[in-house]
Amino acid sequence: MSKKENKDILKSEITELKGKLLALQQPLRAAKLPVIVLVEGWASAGKGSLIRELISDIDPRFFNVVSPKIEPEESRRYPALYPYALSIPENGQIIFYDSGWMEEAVRKYIHRDITKDEYKARIRTVNEFERQLRDGGYILVKLFLDIDRDEQARRMNALRDNYETEWRVTNEDMWQCKEYKLFRETYTEFMDKTDGAAKWHVLDGGDRRTAIRDAFKIIVSSIEEAIENGKYVGKPFEEDFPLKEMPLLKDVDLSPTIDDEEYKKELKKLQEKLKVLHNVVYRKRIPVVICYEGWDAAGKGGNIRRITKSLDPRGYDVKPIASPEPHELNRQYLWRFWNRLPRSGHIAIFDRTWYGRVMVERLEGFCSELDWKRAYNEINEFERQLTDWGAVVIKFWIHIDQDTQLARFTDRQNTPEKQWKLTDEDWRNREKWPQYEIAVNDMLQKTSTKNAPWHIIESNDKKYARIKTLKIVVDALEKACKNKKL
Repeated sequence: MSKKENKDILKSEITELKGKLLALQQPLRAAKLPVIVLVEGWASAGKGSLIRELISDIDPRFFNVVSPKIEPEESRRYPALYPYALSIPENGQIIFYDSGWMEEAVRKYIHRDITKDEYKARIRTVNEFERQLRDGGYILVKLFLDIDRDEQARRMNALRDNYETEWRVTNEDMWQCKEYKLFRETYTEFMDKTDGAAKWHVLDGGDRRTAIRDAFKIIVSSIEEAIENGKYVGKPFEEDFPLKEMPLLKDVDLSPTIDDEEYKKELKKLQEKLKVLHNVVYRKRIPVVICYEGWDAAGKGGNIRRITKSLDPRGYDVKPIASPEPHELNRQYLWRFWNRLPRSGHIAIFDRTWYGRVMVERLEGFCSELDWKRAYNEINEFERQLTDWGAVVIKFWIHIDQDTQLARFTDRQNTPEKQWKLTDEDWRNREKWPQYEIAVNDMLQKTSTKNAPWHIIESNDKKYARIKTLKIVVDALEKACKNKKL
């Protein structure tokens, strides 16, 4: 806790800092720098009033305030970091979190809503999330508003004694005050273990004006430094993920076929199984993410149709991924996939995925070399967060050879009702087949983790490919349903 300071001097400093933050809005926007201010702290420490001061002079078009604590029940059917990942700001804008990932994790841990191992995993995912944001150019400022137990109790009692403000003190808040020592130890541990990509700043909540002045100082200096130095670009970070050995594409035998009679019999049997499993998946609240990548004309669309034919349309979505829209380009690249995740009990089928980062974006120069090299590890972390949440993640590479692709392109070109499927970009991509093959091999070798392995689907015979993917989906869902208790 800091010593009491002169009120007039503090007032003057705050006024000056407000002016600086106001003046930084346009340079911040011009530099396309997104800012996240996480305001954590004790109940009744003054987080709300601090945020109110911080935003008082900012153009309301440039900022947003989010209170994840009051997220609806629906958000609980998503991964833990979902509400935070979803609300990250666009380039040039600022977001203020009124409490966030620390408060939620600490309360759940102390409540025993999550186990010690789950709490450790939560800390790990927070570090991953913060590092990915920083490496993607985000300015992340983390503030903790601190007060002692006596001050907290005094403020809570004052609020409860007033009919107009008693609603602001919840049973949870009172319980925190009662268990103050335990919360302090856990808060301290959490901050110690998440002080890497972005440092924590502890403010004296016992002196309101001092806390406001210090918060402004930290935010202004962080923005000024970023404007001067430009966007932070992180170097590739590699964690030793357990990987499944994958063959090179050139070594994959594409000769397997299936006759029509066997195909019809297997298709009917597998689709019936999948229909039953979909009900179990819904009842047991198991989220399912099915990812399709592959060569143009490899048969992804027909493959997806054979899966969705068995599913209740209310329980799945197909997510076709095209070039990112401007509001997507202005955020960290995984954002547009976070906001397409299925809620628990539902199935999301991605036709193209986040792997565009290490394929088309890599080869077409839509991101830097550091960006795509960093992405292998970031994607592995993202998928581990999905499987830790309980999701079944199934990834298919639909594989054909160049001769088969050419035959299918020619068929599309010569068939009026299929011509819409063929674009100039398809022909350009075909010319880059060798470069794409190198990129795909890198992707398969570096991201086929034990929790989310790749499946190479031989698709020179489309019917064989459809049966193989259906078998893999059915087997994965049967295993998940067997392991998940109600």
